[in-house]
Amino acid sequence: MAALDGLPPLRDVIARHGLDAKKALGQNFLLDLNLTQKVARTAGSLEGVTVFEVGPGPGGLTRAILALGAKKVIAVERDPRCLPALAEVAEHYPGRLEVIEGDALKADFESMAPEGPVKIIANLPYNVGTQLLVNWLLPRQWPPFWQSLTLMFQKEVGQRIVANEDDNHYGRLGVLCGWRTESHMAFDVPPQAFTPPPKVTSTVVHLTPRLNPLPCDPDKLEKVTMAAFGQRRKMLRQSLKPVGGEALLAKAEIDPKRRAETLSVEEFCRLANLL
Repeated sequence: MAALDGLPPLRDVIARHGLDAKKALGQNFLLDLNLTQKVARTAGSLEGVTVFEVGPGPGGLTRAILALGAKKVIAVERDPRCLPALAEVAEHYPGRLEVIEGDALKADFESMAPEGPVKIIANLPYNVGTQLLVNWLLPRQWPPFWQSLTLMFQKEVGQRIVANEDDNHYGRLGVLCGWRTESHMAFDVPPQAFTPPPKVTSTVVHLTPRLNPLPCDPDKLEKVTMAAFGQRRKMLRQSLKPVGGEALLAKAEIDPKRRAETLSVEEFCRLANLL
């Protein structure tokens, strides 16, 4: 990509700005520019699209998104050391990169979303990735402000996102994602693609919103799933005691001897609606 966008290789950028990845910020920089392009392409066409990115670091994925034709990238970066490197990318793509210094968990992406199509593409910091996903799954209005999410996680988290009932990885995250989105794991990324290499394989997950998910209150669904999976090895009559136990299960016509991982998304929504 250095040839494609005329900017220096990422290793040079990192060395020049002294950007050693910080474990406390969950940073692992993706330096393989072929891979960053592959991540960006997984989101589909970016022509005329505004892209939100979280944790751009030295800007490898940012460059791929811009080179593939995104109308604009709005990047939220918590590490001030990365801002000079990102400023160089912004200078190369005048008016197309806006960098916001701050904590993505506190950012109101919905209010920042412009008119027109929005996609979210990010190599998420490991320590906040799951919470950010849940925030994007539970906005005030649905369909949401975003057309798709193309996100990199630890592979184990990706497996939990796409899991269905009776799968060992099925849990609260699988219910929330299955309720409001359709998701699939696009491809794995080996540890050696990163600097420093993490101890685990990563995976890119692509999610698109269901336009008509089952009617359900997100807060009640969270309450039911947290209770059910908080004691996942116990029968539902025991794990759901804090939210109604056997009486709630009887109303929902669900066998109280079943366990949380056997319930479908539809059954969890039924329980939530009866709370």
